[in-house]
Amino acid sequence: MTTIRIESINAAINRANSLIDYRIYDNIHKQYNFQKQTVLSDNSLTENEKTEACITLNKIYDRSKILHNDGTRRICENCKEECLATSYCELCVRNYLKSKFLNWTSGNNDIDNFIKKCQIETIRPSSIIEWIPYEKLQNIDYLTKGGFSEIYTAKWIVGSYDEWDSKECRLKRFGGQKVILKKLHNVENANQSWFDEVCNLKYSKKI
Repeated sequence: MTTIRIESINAAINRANSLIDYRIYDNIHKQYNFQKQTVLSDNSLTENEKTEACITLNKIYDRSKILHNDGTRRICENCKEECLATSYCELCVRNYLKSKFLNWTSGNNDIDNFIKKCQIETIRPSSIIEWIPYEKLQNIDYLTKGGFSEIYTAKWIVGSYDEWDSKECRLKRFGGQKVILKKLHNVENANQSWFDEVCNLKYSKKI
């Protein structure tokens, strides 16, 4: 079995990013094509690693197209609507999440509505904000105290959504993963600063 060196792929993508001349490649489409050609010309990667690197670049490109609402649209083979992403359909992802709205609640209407709003604006399968029930967590350990909250580590049993399965028309999960928890006091009175913090985390997540 061929070994895929993730660190080498990431290094090649970072090199491609650093070589972009934004005066010449002045939009996301030109930048993507330059990155892809640079990676394909990188002799430090095997052919399989170049393929994986292109898959990663395509996911990043899909995110950029949706975020900027810019690019050639295609007809999704499942929902028959026009979408921008090529590695998934952002509309199918959002509709799938909507269909699950009645299956969960935080117990706080403001938080529920905030999470639902984030989900119907989702731009990629790997950065979906969810409500995680306590019973879905294991090995909860105290880590430290920061500001007005306490920080813990835990294992999320099923893990976050990772990718869209177009054949089964559903989101697939990553599997068990380690997460960081922040214990909030008076969560029923969550204020704007709390929502702002979650928003910052939402848009800082990487693919």
